[in-house]
Amino acid sequence: MFSIPALNPDCLVEIRQRIDNQTKPPGSLGQLEALATQLAQIQWHGADTRLSLSQPTMLVFAADHGIARHPVSIAPQAVTRQMVQNFLAGGAAINCFCQSSNMALQVVDAGILEPIDSTSPVLLQRRVGAGTEDFSVQAAMSSEQYQQALLSGAALGQQQVASGCQVLGFGEMGIGNTSSAAALLALATGQQAVDVVGRGTGIENEQLVLKRRLVEQAVARVKNAHKGYLDAATLLQEVGGFEIVQMIGTMLAAAEQRAVLLIDGFIVSVAALLACRLHPDVRDYMIFSHRSAEAAHWDVLQMLDAEPLLDMNLRLGEGTGAALALPLLRAACAFYNDMASFDSANIDVDIPESHSVKPS
Repeated sequence: MFSIPALNPDCLVEIRQRIDNQTKPPGSLGQLEALATQLAQIQWHGADTRLSLSQPTMLVFAADHGIARHPVSIAPQAVTRQMVQNFLAGGAAINCFCQSSNMALQVVDAGILEPIDSTSPVLLQRRVGAGTEDFSVQAAMSSEQYQQALLSGAALGQQQVASGCQVLGFGEMGIGNTSSAAALLALATGQQAVDVVGRGTGIENEQLVLKRRLVEQAVARVKNAHKGYLDAATLLQEVGGFEIVQMIGTMLAAAEQRAVLLIDGFIVSVAALLACRLHPDVRDYMIFSHRSAEAAHWDVLQMLDAEPLLDMNLRLGEGTGAALALPLLRAACAFYNDMASFDSANIDVDIPESHSVKPS
C-alpha cells in the first residue's frame, strides 16, 4: 500500500564533512548535529542542499475509547469532546505551544462519541465511528473500520505534504487512550501489563489496579483468539483506537513523500512503533521530541533506537512535547545552512576525524 523510500546512506559522508568543517570543534553541537544529519539525509538532493521546514503543522487526532466506560482515567469520556472544543477555542496547552513555536494546528475528529458542529478551519472531520468498542471484552474495531481509519489518515498525510508542509507533528486526545497504547505495547512486545500500564493522567492506586487488570484481560483475550504471530493490523483492530490508526496512516503517507515526522509522547510513540511494524523504512523519517513521564515510554524509545530531544517530565499529550521541540529542528537547519566553514572564515585548523553523532 505504501512505498516509502529508504534513505540513501551514500550522502552521509558529505553531510558529516560539511558539519565537521563548520567553525566549531567537531561534535561540539552534540545532538543538534545528529538532528541536522537526519534532516539533511531526508531532504538530500546534492551537496548544495539547504534544509527547510516549511509550513510545520501539528495534527492532533481525537477519538473515544470503549475501555473508558470503566474508570481508568481521572476524567469521564465527555472530556474528549470538551477538550476538542477547547482546542478549537484556542485555550489548550497545545494552542499556546503551537503559537509560540509558529506552528499551524489542525484537530482531527477520528471518532469522538458525539460529533462537533463547527465551521472552524482548525477542525477536520474524519470520523470512523462514535468511539471504539470495549477492547477488554471484544475487538476495538472491525477490519473495515481499521482500513477506513488507515486510508483516511493516509489521505490526510498526502494532502498536508501536497499543500507544502515539510514537517508534521503528531498529537492525540482521547480519554482511555493510554490504556489502548499499553495494550498495544504489551501485545507487540510480550511484556506484562504491570510493566506497560502507567498512571496516565494521574489515576489513583485503585484505578491503576483496574486498568492493569483490564489490559491483562484484553491481552489474554487476543492471544486466545489469535494463536501464533500477531501482526500490526490485527493488534490495532483488537485493542487500538481510531486516532492511533489514523496517525499511523498519516505517518506512512507523509514519509512516502519524504516529510519529517515529529513524534510526541507515549501514545504517539506506540503508534510510531506499530507504523514501523507495518513499514520499517518509516523509522528514518521520525524525530522523537521528548521522553514522557509515562514509565513505559522509555521502553518504546529504546525499541525504536530513539534518543529524544527533550526530557521535561511532560505527561499531557496533545502533541505538546513535539511543539516544544520544533525550535530545535529550526536551530539544526540554521547552523547547517548558514554556519561558516573554516575555509570560508579563513580559520586555519587541523580538522580531526569525524565526531558526528548518529542520527536519532
